[in-house]
Amino acid sequence: MKGVVLSGGYGTRLRPLTHTGPKQLIPIANKPMLFYAIEDLRDAGVRDIAIILGTICPEKVKEAIGDGSKLGVKITYIHQGEPKGIAHAVACARKFVKNEPFVVYLGDNVLKGGIGDFAKEFLKGKYDAGILLSKIKNPERFGVAEIKDGKVVKLVEKPKVPKSDLALVGIYLFRSSIFKAIAQLKPSWRSEYEITEAIDYLIENKYEVMHHTVKGWWKDTGKPEDIIEANHLLLDDLVAAHNGVIEEGATVRGKVSIGKGTVVSGRSFIKGPVIIGEHCEIGPNVYIGPYTSIGNDCFLKDVEIESSIVMDGSKIECNKRIVDSLIGRESLIISGVNELPKAIRLVLGENSYISV
Repeated sequence: MKGVVLSGGYGTRLRPLTHTGPKQLIPIANKPMLFYAIEDLRDAGVRDIAIILGTICPEKVKEAIGDGSKLGVKITYIHQGEPKGIAHAVACARKFVKNEPFVVYLGDNVLKGGIGDFAKEFLKGKYDAGILLSKIKNPERFGVAEIKDGKVVKLVEKPKVPKSDLALVGIYLFRSSIFKAIAQLKPSWRSEYEITEAIDYLIENKYEVMHHTVKGWWKDTGKPEDIIEANHLLLDDLVAAHNGVIEEGATVRGKVSIGKGTVVSGRSFIKGPVIIGEHCEIGPNVYIGPYTSIGNDCFLKDVEIESSIVMDGSKIECNKRIVDSLIGRESLIISGVNELPKAIRLVLGENSYISV
């Protein structure tokens, strides 16, 4: 099988973070979320992968992944241009996949448990398409599947009144028949070519469509709170590793991973699960609470932070408590003269400056 990973879209719900790069490069547990998709494909035996690039800093994706060798895969880049929907992105990969079966993986999806069993089941059968489903509380945000007598009978994109709680996970398996279905599409009410309508075409024309409900968790990371929750879920599986220096007077408790060259100085308390990158300065007088990810080359002093993501090169020294926040690369947060609430919530883009 071949793999097709989507890394386009505007990421409007994640602005300002996505003004300076695609959302698929936002780190979760100190790893760009796009890497999770590639590693999942690799672990399922898919090593020949195309990445569909959008219009927002596609060169940053190429810089981060290169030829794929460091991740154990071979990468081909395909430029989609303006985003016109998932089906349009799949169509862009037609020359790449040729007549082979392939997996389409949305690069902003994070799935626990992998797709290995799903891929094996697809290849063993005579299916033309395969969809992953997850039971969720708000299916109206996604494509929704209707199942009858064990078969998929209908897919609807973002229905106002869903007929089931089975949302489509952003991972699909296809054979070349999907391109015939895409060729029949017209833009939807969202002015996009919907992959749900293409799969619906296959269903209506008696092609075989398999479905599988995921047993573990799945996160579509379209909004800041989704990324924070995905960070929680991934840090639950963190393996402790102390590769930095913990000075006398500093306390580290629970599952904490500290990168090389990082120093945690006195009167600092880190309570896991927490991951801290390389070459950071933590302390003095710092509390880092559970479910926090600190990137590389960060400086934290006189601050309490919990359930947050701090990206590379950021500096925080503000005598405040920060919770449930996304802090972009090279951000600077320092104390000002005004009295503000003790807990603040932030979504900051790259090179931001805030005086609190």
